[in-house]
Amino acid sequence: MAVHAVPTKHPLFCRRTIRVSDSDPALPYGQNAAFGNCLENTGYPPAPRADRCGCEYLAKNRACDQNTGASALPPTEDLKDVTVHLSAETLSTLPDTIERPRYAASSLTGGIVHFGVGNFHRAHQAVYLDDLFNTGSDHDWALVGAGVRPSDEAMRQTLEKQDWLTTVVEQEADKTGARVTAAMIDYLSPNDPDAILARLSDPAIRIVSLTITEGGYYIDPATQRFAPDHPDIVRDAGAIDTPRTVFGYIVAGLRRRRADGTPPFTVMSCDNIPGNGHVTENAVRGLAALVDPELAEWIAANVAFPNSMVDRITPATSDRERALLEQNFGVSDGWPVFCEEFRQWVMEDRFSSGRPALEKVGVTFVEDVAPYELMKIRILNGGHATIAYPAALMDIHFVHEAMENELVRAFLAKVEKEEIIPVVPPVPDTDLASYFALIERRFSNPKIGDTVSRLCLDGSNRQPKFILPSAADRLAAGQSVTGLALVSALWCRYCYGKSDSGRPIAPNDDNWDRLQAAARAAKDDPKAFLAMDDIFGLVAENPAYVAAFTHALETLWSVGCRETLTRYLDGRL
Repeated sequence: MAVHAVPTKHPLFCRRTIRVSDSDPALPYGQNAAFGNCLENTGYPPAPRADRCGCEYLAKNRACDQNTGASALPPTEDLKDVTVHLSAETLSTLPDTIERPRYAASSLTGGIVHFGVGNFHRAHQAVYLDDLFNTGSDHDWALVGAGVRPSDEAMRQTLEKQDWLTTVVEQEADKTGARVTAAMIDYLSPNDPDAILARLSDPAIRIVSLTITEGGYYIDPATQRFAPDHPDIVRDAGAIDTPRTVFGYIVAGLRRRRADGTPPFTVMSCDNIPGNGHVTENAVRGLAALVDPELAEWIAANVAFPNSMVDRITPATSDRERALLEQNFGVSDGWPVFCEEFRQWVMEDRFSSGRPALEKVGVTFVEDVAPYELMKIRILNGGHATIAYPAALMDIHFVHEAMENELVRAFLAKVEKEEIIPVVPPVPDTDLASYFALIERRFSNPKIGDTVSRLCLDGSNRQPKFILPSAADRLAAGQSVTGLALVSALWCRYCYGKSDSGRPIAPNDDNWDRLQAAARAAKDDPKAFLAMDDIFGLVAENPAYVAAFTHALETLWSVGCRETLTRYLDGRL
């Protein structure tokens, strides 16, 4: 299959790479330039001639496949494969439509070890650092990735082939932009624990950062406290010199630094957990206490664990995103990141051994991050949990499609405005109604390709953090929890394993077998789901909550998701 593109000497035309073959008469992409810009939103204006397709070049003078009547742009020169495989060597040859680092990777030295090199980290922390390095400053704060799980090796090998570079594609409804970041200079293999421990002992490393998801902190769901009896923690406590968990590595690294007289590094969580710094400190000190109580005391006295609020909607990468990158920008990246344009990072200014000057590139440093964190976790993350399960039960695939559904969108608005936002404390210089309006627009972004299945992931960890705390606050104040109880009842109905149409729902939680067994028992006895007290805690002991949850679940089974939402919205639930 040949690869063709509009020649670069035609700057008015979209340069998106396309593939055509003799047996394939046309591609499913394109738009007559007379009717607007390229559908793929590359930013190029329409072609100057209304009778030509300026969006794509079709070989052999074929007509535009959108049936507009426009003919193909006549060839002016021999076309060739213009897809560039991302690497340090090809960086300078990337199309002009892609923003490139304005610094040499060779000028960087490692200052941060990061555990959890996933899409969110590469769309967030790595982008902020890339921005900072582009200013010419703080080149001694580059990232060194570190893998712990066997599954991290696939990401590491992919990024190694492209010299640790990442293409970040920012998508909004009316525009798309791409950039390559080079803030990471190495990625340590999970198969080489000695190399990870050596880096953690290196005085040049002054921050260890984490994006290990909400489920990676060994938190008891009911108490929201560190679980020292977890088998992984017990194992690392007995063999701290050969750790297997992130916290085992951190404790082992701090233990070595203490013995060597090296100042400790800061431990910086970038996960969506209320009080993520406190939670991280509890895990590190809790494990350290099992290893050496004096080490735990030294950590308490010397190591900083700043709280932070991080935000950027970042879907998983699939072949869809890889293909879009090649088609729109002519770049082949083994693991690109697609995300929204919006990003935010609010952090406490508490660091053990210095920090990069991230305030220069938009990071907000505050004395107390809790108000920002609570706002984001309850309104945005709670909002995701609110729309996820009704959308899944109605077989809706994308998040923006869920927002196009009148019932789902109205359900989100009512739960947020009547039950969630009223129990969110004031946030400095922030109007919560305007913040929610922003969230609605972000959820509605049709270009981001965020999936409902991603939002449904790991409910056993997310419900106790994103939904149940709001319910607990309302119950304590004697207020209604009809909507919030319905959100959790929808989760229970989802865990049954079939949508309303009968479509099977694939397992997507580490506790799926247990959740599904409880959800199936709850079809006849809703209290069976609430009996998981490690998830629901004291909320499940409140008669008002039990009654609201029971009625919501029974209604879901009786009349289905659509009618249940309708009754809730009409005040009949």
